[in-house]
Amino acid sequence: MTVVNLLEVGGLTCWTQGRSLLAGVDLVVRPGEVVGLLGENGAGKSTLLHCLARLRRPSAGRVLLDGADIWRLSARTVARRVAILLQEAAPDLDLSVAEVASLGRLPHDGRFGGTDAKGHAIVAEALDLAGVAALAERPFARLSGGERQRVMLARVLAQTPDLLLLDEPTNHLDIRYQLDLLAMVRARNCAVVAALHDLNLASAFCDRLVVLDGGRIVAAGTPAEILTPELIRRAFAVAAKVDRHPFHDRPRVTFDPAPPRPEPLSA
Repeated sequence: MTVVNLLEVGGLTCWTQGRSLLAGVDLVVRPGEVVGLLGENGAGKSTLLHCLARLRRPSAGRVLLDGADIWRLSARTVARRVAILLQEAAPDLDLSVAEVASLGRLPHDGRFGGTDAKGHAIVAEALDLAGVAALAERPFARLSGGERQRVMLARVLAQTPDLLLLDEPTNHLDIRYQLDLLAMVRARNCAVVAALHDLNLASAFCDRLVVLDGGRIVAAGTPAEILTPELIRRAFAVAAKVDRHPFHDRPRVTFDPAPPRPEPLSA
């Protein structure tokens, strides 16, 4: 049986002011698959997500969604199928929590707030899933950073995407909500590409991991294939012990507080 890829990225390259941000990135994502992007700050994770979301046009290469170049599709067409939760702090929107979540319906309904009962039901479900239904009438600008992050998650869930892009989605969240967010996203059965700093969260929730360094993919595979002491030392310049997690039996990483000398991944 032929496996159909939802997303295909080929030779993706991005330059800015003479500096390379991405260099020849190739990536495929299958329907329902959760792919984690790993790498130090500046490795290219956010730039890659922005290119996948059609927020940044690459210098070269292509991004195909079900075989169609996203830059030959309208922005609205892409927004109906691809949603992104950005790393940047949410602005002080002069809207209620429910109104912010309803923004996710704009690509589908064409007007603010939804046009039918189905749209309102989708927003209500998204608020509930994100754990902010009780805040629906609260002013968004008065929320804490963690509450805002969960409301923005409700917005992208209300978008009902086939592909969900997450840029450090657990920032500002307590441990409980970190676990809830990733478990909820996993249960949605849409494809996910997520930039993550926490290697143990990446191990627990991702099907595949992709390691970037200097804008290039330097390793890709299952959590068991990627989360090894050798690769962690080379990618993050830290010593680590890897064993099996007692709850889900995937790799568990424990760090040595004394880091080794950095070793380039290309060595």
